[in-house]
Amino acid sequence: MSDSELSPVAFDIETSGFEDDAVITAAGFSHTLGESLVLNTAGRDDIDRKLLVGTLDECSSGTVQLDIVADERELLDTVASFATEQLDGDRHYLTAFNGETWNGGFDLPFCRTRFLQHDMSWPFGDLAYADMMQIVDRFDTKCHSDLVGVYDALLTDETCAPFEDSEEAVAAFEASEWLPLLKHNLADVQRTRELARLAGRFVPKSDFSMKNLQPPNH
Repeated sequence: MSDSELSPVAFDIETSGFEDDAVITAAGFSHTLGESLVLNTAGRDDIDRKLLVGTLDECSSGTVQLDIVADERELLDTVASFATEQLDGDRHYLTAFNGETWNGGFDLPFCRTRFLQHDMSWPFGDLAYADMMQIVDRFDTKCHSDLVGVYDALLTDETCAPFEDSEEAVAAFEASEWLPLLKHNLADVQRTRELARLAGRFVPKSDFSMKNLQPPNH
């Protein structure tokens, strides 16, 4: 299969903030069959998983798979299992919006640090990556550079997003408001994948600037 036929799998994380002790609170993938989400409850229980999944499914054109874990290590382990068991470098490429760019990014650097802190192996092996933040400038986005603004400028489909920025997602985690937190993560991976699909139709292959996520000593 050629690079042009690779299917995008969008990835996004939410965190408890930007302090030194911040942890990943939710992580999500959007793929052909729907979305796979992981929620870190930080040990808080009494969660109605059936209600959460039922509501999230209403926001998806496919099926939402939800894993609920008690801490960040379990979340990372679930992310690693998805990456190694569900992602195929011959069929998929990973994408995010400002997940990792030539001069920075957020999601993948944050994840690397957290995998390091937990002494866990990097799970994104021989997998191609393209960042949508670097590709959407091939469109006229009306001067928007953020995910929500770019998506609204280029696509008309509504999302289930309950709020506009990640600061509200931090507050939702602190208040145990799991559904808004998950909806925010769900909307972000859906937006990112739709932008990737749009780019796959209009942007030259040479502009994707795909990189391989496997470290040289992996």
